[in-house]
Amino acid sequence: MIKRLFMMLALVVAAGLALSAQSRGALRINEVMVQNTDQGFTDEYGKHSAWIELFNSNFGPIEISSIYLTNDSTRPKLYPVPMGDVNTKIPKRQHVVFFADGEPNKGTFHTNFELTPGQDNWIGIYDADGLTLIDEVVIPASVLPGQSWARTEDGQGQWALRTGGNDDYITPSSANIIKDTNHKIEDFAERDANGFGMTVMAMCIVFSALLVLCLAFYGIGKINSIISRRNKAVAHGNETPELAEIRQTQHDTGEEIAAIAMALRDHLEAHDAESTILTLKKIRRAYSPWSSKIYGLRELPHR
Repeated sequence: MIKRLFMMLALVVAAGLALSAQSRGALRINEVMVQNTDQGFTDEYGKHSAWIELFNSNFGPIEISSIYLTNDSTRPKLYPVPMGDVNTKIPKRQHVVFFADGEPNKGTFHTNFELTPGQDNWIGIYDADGLTLIDEVVIPASVLPGQSWARTEDGQGQWALRTGGNDDYITPSSANIIKDTNHKIEDFAERDANGFGMTVMAMCIVFSALLVLCLAFYGIGKINSIISRRNKAVAHGNETPELAEIRQTQHDTGEEIAAIAMALRDHLEAHDAESTILTLKKIRRAYSPWSSKIYGLRELPHR
């Protein structure tokens, strides 16, 4: 029995680790800036440092504590993400930014390494075992100050240079593609310019909901009415045809009728015929001398 429990526990732990590894496999390096200028993104101390944006491409939250960030392929465990910080849990399809400033004492999201301007910078993410490479990227030396190296889409697509212009925004801690319109709404507006289709759809939904409510209330009323009639019949000693049929099928045998008749005969006739049986009958009287208190009072003296 103990062996089975240990085996089940081991299976549960293995399944949890497998799911954790699978979810962390959706972690992606999304955008990197090597030289952060004075007009760029700042940390919580107001300092302009190089930053690395990670993206959770999964449709579920990812806990990234105990993973490793590094800029040296020979040292995969260079910066372990500390445990115990609630902010290390990235919600689905969201971002988190690490500052590569070489000052880990400033907080969880400050690495112990820096990026070197003017040369290629390799960045990798390793899983908690320090062996599984989750994602990697090389930022070319041609990236100038104030520019970033980013994916064309969040978590996927090709890498491209972003200069911060109108067509290539630099987007730390936000989506790489900024959507200002919803194409579905635009398509619906083109197909239903006058709003007739939307009106018909809304009316159909409302009337369908009202019909369902009417049927539900009608059914509930019928059920309550049947239950009320049955309870009222039982309270007044009357029986519904269903209950009468059940009672008749259960209590109409000849043996039971004969037994009841013999019991009634013995009870009504035998007691007064036998001299050894004392029959007590309860009689109601308004006054009884046995219960009167006047005989227990003291008699007043005569003068």
